[in-house]
Amino acid sequence: MFSVDNYINSIKANLEKQSELLEGNLKKILAYNFSSDIDLLDFTAFIEPTRFELSIRMFSMDKEANEVFYEGNDTTVFGGSVAILPEVEYHQLNDIQLNDFFDFYEQNEETLVTKEQNAFTDWFRECWETAGGEVLHLPSYFVFHDEYKSFDLKRNQWIDDDEKWS
Repeated sequence: MFSVDNYINSIKANLEKQSELLEGNLKKILAYNFSSDIDLLDFTAFIEPTRFELSIRMFSMDKEANEVFYEGNDTTVFGGSVAILPEVEYHQLNDIQLNDFFDFYEQNEETLVTKEQNAFTDWFRECWETAGGEVLHLPSYFVFHDEYKSFDLKRNQWIDDDEKWS
C-alpha cells in the first residue's frame, strides 16, 4: 500500500508548493543588517512527524553556540531569531491510513529518515540559491532540530556541528 518512493515524492511535491513563500522570506533575510556579534546563521527545521508538519526558524549565533540578540538602539540592526517558514504540511494522509502508515514507517525507518532529510535539505538549498543566498557573507547552515550535523549552505556539504563551532 505504501512505498518509499511514493512517500518521498509526496514530500517533494508538498514542499514545492511552499517554495515561493520560503524564497520570499529568505530574500527578506538577505536584506537584514546583521549585528557584528553574529558569527553564523542556523536555519533550523522543526519536524512534527505525527502531524506531517515542518517549520523553519533562523537563529543568529556566535561561535560558542549561543544565540545572539541585539540590544542596542539602532533599529536597523538585527540579532535574534525569526520564523522563515510557518508550520506547513509536507505529507497528507487520511486518518484511516495512519496506523498502516506508521507500521510501514517503522519497518523502513532507517531508509526513510535519510531520504526525508535529503528531500528537506535539497528543497531548502534550492530555495536558498533561488533567493540569492550566496550573497550573504555570514556562514549559513541548514540543520534539523536536535541533530548533530549541519548542511553548510556555502560549501553544499554536510558537516559535523563541531566544525561549525570551531
